[in-house]
Amino acid sequence: MDFTSLADFNAVATHGGFGPASRALDRPKATLSRRVAELEESLGVRLIERGARRLRLTEEGQALHERTRGLMAEIQEAGEAVASRAPVPRGRLRISAPIVFAHVLLCKIAARFALAYPQVELEIIAEDRVADPAEDGFDLVIRIDPPRDELLVGRCILGDVRMVVASPLMSVPSPSARGTESEDDRRASALVVPAVVSSASAAAAGMSETWTIVTSTGETRTLIPTPVLRLSSLLMIRDATVAGAGAARLPRLLVEDDVAQGRLACLGTEAGPPVEIWALYSSRRLLSAKVRAFLDMLQDLPGHT
Repeated sequence: MDFTSLADFNAVATHGGFGPASRALDRPKATLSRRVAELEESLGVRLIERGARRLRLTEEGQALHERTRGLMAEIQEAGEAVASRAPVPRGRLRISAPIVFAHVLLCKIAARFALAYPQVELEIIAEDRVADPAEDGFDLVIRIDPPRDELLVGRCILGDVRMVVASPLMSVPSPSARGTESEDDRRASALVVPAVVSSASAAAAGMSETWTIVTSTGETRTLIPTPVLRLSSLLMIRDATVAGAGAARLPRLLVEDDVAQGRLACLGTEAGPPVEIWALYSSRRLLSAKVRAFLDMLQDLPGHT
């Protein structure tokens, strides 16, 4: 029995189809199909029902998968254990990261890593979906404020805050200039501002949503965003805000340079705890030398916690 063909068959069975297995392993579907066909020919039995809408193992395929998947996992873990002790990181390293984080910070880290570890083939996928390390074939995933997950472990690599910003040319009424109400009334009242919002918050945006911010003087203010433009990308929102379309609530790491250069004015930072950015990997896998090396390099990020 060919070991590679057996491994490919188990990957197809585990991931639920040739397509998902192809994406997880980054190997052509045709190659996986050929390997499974060769395994079937060598065993003289059909392992997968062809033509089914969803993957369906035959009785023989189910039996083979159940009896060999544990063994395959042990072999993989043994290989990872050896690799984790390797003095020089090598092999393929796949990382999933949010689009803004990847564009603003990760590109420079990636370039430094490639120069420092030429024997590692680094691949970074910039995406805002929540990728699963096991199902999607990633060694490391970057997530913002992730919920607790016993299947993932890792490090908090960065703390950030959300800032409410607007073009300096945009006219925003001053809360202190809205009539003759008392100071307590001013603090409790809200300021309505035209805003650029993301599609994710578009359903909630409007008079029912509020932005509670802390100003540079330490005062707490409440802003009510009135959407004038809805965009699905934070990078698009940032550009529209610089162009004067309205105020926006954006990560500091994305707009702090614009504020420093005067392209945007900061109305305040969002009240509440800071945002945490984590680098996570599967708790079921040993920490390899290549992942450890990348995590160590992330410690050089500005504002690393």
